[in-house]
Amino acid sequence: MIRRRRSLGLAAAAIAAPLISLSARAQAWPSQPVKLVVTFPPGGSSDIVARLIAQPLADRIGQSVVVDNRPGGAATIGALAVARAAPDGYTLLMSNSAPLSISPALMDKPLYDPLKSFKHLLYIGDVPTVIVTHPSIPVTDFASFVAWAKAQKDPIPFGSGGQASVGHIVGELLAQKMGLKMTHVPYKGAGPMRTDLLGGQIKVAVDALPQNLQYRRSGQLRLLAVTAAKRVAQASDLPTVVELGHPDLVAENFVGISAPLGLTPAIEVPLMRALNQVMALPDIRSKLEGQGFELEQRSPDAFAAFIGEQAERWAPVVRASGARL
Repeated sequence: MIRRRRSLGLAAAAIAAPLISLSARAQAWPSQPVKLVVTFPPGGSSDIVARLIAQPLADRIGQSVVVDNRPGGAATIGALAVARAAPDGYTLLMSNSAPLSISPALMDKPLYDPLKSFKHLLYIGDVPTVIVTHPSIPVTDFASFVAWAKAQKDPIPFGSGGQASVGHIVGELLAQKMGLKMTHVPYKGAGPMRTDLLGGQIKVAVDALPQNLQYRRSGQLRLLAVTAAKRVAQASDLPTVVELGHPDLVAENFVGISAPLGLTPAIEVPLMRALNQVMALPDIRSKLEGQGFELEQRSPDAFAAFIGEQAERWAPVVRASGARL
């Protein structure tokens, strides 16, 4: 009887051991590197944020944090990869307006749902967009740009960071509202587009504010208007589209962090703690604000609600632009 009880006890222990081991591994997040998936090539706003927070985040979770640029498909390739990833906290999305608020409206059958495919964790802030021109064209402000554009016989090429980017949609909306003939020139990322703009290969672009501030200061580019509701501290003399009488051109290109749907509290709680600690660092905040980011704190629920509202707002604009995937 004693021998039988011992056998049963050993058997039970043998069965329980793997379960305990699996449970311990599930709770011991993180035990391997974490990927921050960026849906654009290096040089864009999401990439800037990812590279700024990667090391401070790694310091707090005790694992390396790798920035994984997965551009293409109007920012859907990277977003889809995260949506299909295991909800284990090792694959995170640098979420932004393109894959979550714009691209779904470009597809007859979206490959993922902006709300149902993700757990939206951390809203970081929004990146104001600006209308930018090369100094070789004779314009100094928004009004003179509109007058110049209307006087052109041929459609004006305008660049953006890619198909279905916020710059693309704002440019299309600008042309519609102001009665301008403009042709979109999509690039594989804002970095290559900005190189051509600086070289004068294209004369007009709609781009994120942060990366253009240095070129405004050097006189290499002219910034005409910011597509925000209020002026930005880093360019306080730059008028907003609202001040110029065009509130329908306001565009919020947000940046945040999302995960695949199904993240467990055992992973979400320490991950959120680390993310909030990073975003509270004065050095990180000052660097982001110095680049023109408008930082704001929102709860995960408020972040998800914002994405839903933005998707509803942009959908008719996207469809009216005629852009498709």
